Amino acid sequence: MADDIKLLSDQDLYLFNEGNHLRLYEKLGAHPATVDGKDGTHFAVWAPNARQVFVMGDFNYWDRSRNPLHQRGSSGIWEGFVPGVAAGQNYKYFIVSNLGGFTAEKADPLAFAAEEAPKTASVVADLSYEWRDADWMLGRRAKNGLGSAVSIYEVHLGSWRRDPKAPERFLTYRELAGELPGYVKYMGFSHVEFLPVTEHPFYGSWGYQTTGYFAPTSRYGGPQDFMYLIDKLHQAGIGVILDWVPAHFPTDAHGLAKFDGTHLYEHADPRQGFHPDWGSSIFNFGRNEVKSFLLSSAMFWLDKYHADGLRVDAVASMLYLDYSRQPGQWVPNKYGGNENLEAIAFLKQFNHVVYENYAGAQTYAEESTAWPMVSRPTYIGGLGFGLKWDMGWMHDTLRYFSKDPVFRRYHHNDLTFRMLYAWGENFVLPLSHDEVVHGKGSLMQKMAGDDWQKFANLRLLYGSMYAQPGQKLLFMGGEFAQWAEWNHDRSLDWHQAVYPQHAGVQAWVRDLNALYASEPALHELNCSPEGFEWVDANDAEQSVSAFLRRTGDPSETVLVVCNYTPVPRYGYRVGVPRGGFWKEMLNSDAAAYWGSGLGNMGGVQAEAWQAHGRPWSLNLTLPPLSVSFFKCCE
Repeated sequence: MADDIKLLSDQDLYLFNEGNHLRLYEKLGAHPATVDGKDGTHFAVWAPNARQVFVMGDFNYWDRSRNPLHQRGSSGIWEGFVPGVAAGQNYKYFIVSNLGGFTAEKADPLAFAAEEAPKTASVVADLSYEWRDADWMLGRRAKNGLGSAVSIYEVHLGSWRRDPKAPERFLTYRELAGELPGYVKYMGFSHVEFLPVTEHPFYGSWGYQTTGYFAPTSRYGGPQDFMYLIDKLHQAGIGVILDWVPAHFPTDAHGLAKFDGTHLYEHADPRQGFHPDWGSSIFNFGRNEVKSFLLSSAMFWLDKYHADGLRVDAVASMLYLDYSRQPGQWVPNKYGGNENLEAIAFLKQFNHVVYENYAGAQTYAEESTAWPMVSRPTYIGGLGFGLKWDMGWMHDTLRYFSKDPVFRRYHHNDLTFRMLYAWGENFVLPLSHDEVVHGKGSLMQKMAGDDWQKFANLRLLYGSMYAQPGQKLLFMGGEFAQWAEWNHDRSLDWHQAVYPQHAGVQAWVRDLNALYASEPALHELNCSPEGFEWVDANDAEQSVSAFLRRTGDPSETVLVVCNYTPVPRYGYRVGVPRGGFWKEMLNSDAAAYWGSGLGNMGGVQAEAWQAHGRPWSLNLTLPPLSVSFFKCCE
């Protein structure tokens, strides 16, 4: 072995140990290189408590002792060059610890590819790829902004579709690239969000138990194959958000846990370093090298894979030291509080470097508590995320829709409460995978009533979501009202989409996306109180709500009226801000959506009749379990 090549400069080592290295993937891991005319691969790995580190792989018959690495000063990094090792070859590190006789065969924490599970070796990979998405990248800022019509289709790649001739076989990234972009574009979604594609040993974790923070899972292909899928989505005008999990990692023997015989990446104290709910290890966010590792992972997906956003999973579990713990099972911070100060600092740094380095990218927080200013800038004390999932809206709304309409008058507050806090954060309204698994039932199963009412309720739910302020997210299968809850071991039930009631919901979602994108009032002020005004929030007796969506241009105002009961409301008067003909743009009860066909015959002329404190009003027919959109077209 030659060891006279060093990819890491002294500045790299300084930044790494300081916690500010953002491009470790250019230095650590396995990098094909040529030294003294010999082709091979340079390896580098952080293992500060190792006595010896070796590279083993199919190139040396998995000999644990043939190819040693060498320490780089006091940085904790071991590196070296192995001639003859090329892209595509498998490898691991054999680590001999300084402590307790510990030895282990470990996958590379910065590997760019991995063997397909259940195998666990890392794979030397070349990440070269000729991108063809320049137009998207130059213009994506306008597509990703807070005032953009962002409508996200959440996808699990292993179960969106499968090979119809061999249902047990996943579609590859390239096969998905031939189907997914066209479907998403047809449905009118602006973005896809992928459940974690980072390599994970247990398929049933859906990617949330990550071992490869720099490697797309090999279940569907290699790195260039995943790049090709993103490229095709971008060429179709569709943004890509990746689910990213810096909160915790699994304890698999080949992974990060006890990497060099010590708790290197995780806290040693299980009260801080072990997650009781998920049986996983928690990163030590106070360790500088761990921060460099995680920040580099975030930068990697934005850099090498052109991701347009990162959705950070389980933020609440990072913020609170006592998250899901009983008294005595957690360690207070230095001030005696339950806030994880190191994790807070890390999240602020993460958001800062994302927005500083990638114009037009966004970050999203899955944060389920009332932690303040999650989506506010760090310079005013916020965490710095671009947007936050509105979990409160999701829980309140699904609880309401599960109620028999007879009793909904007593739960009207579930519909209106979010407007008391809607401007405290920049929100995404999520109907995600978490709501359709583990016995919770599909969205269809959650809806009250007989079959007709279930479909009508679901259309009303979607219409209400698209009408309210906030970006939108819908998990795959929901767009055609899949009956069964999601099963990651099989394809979605696409055959259901051919039935008229399911096709009606699918057409409704498509038309909602089109209206959302075409009407500025429905998206331009999604995160501003000036974009919303109640007409009537208090008709609990009839379970009706009415509100306006606005822009700075009064002519763009949209009126939304929802009837949450299966009882048609005739002659229902709603105050409006101006006279003229108010066109009925969409009505969820239209026959095209498998509704009853009741409506307002294309629109209503405003009358000089005061209602709801306004000089003009509309005399409306409210179809059963429906939402209707109106716009004045003088």
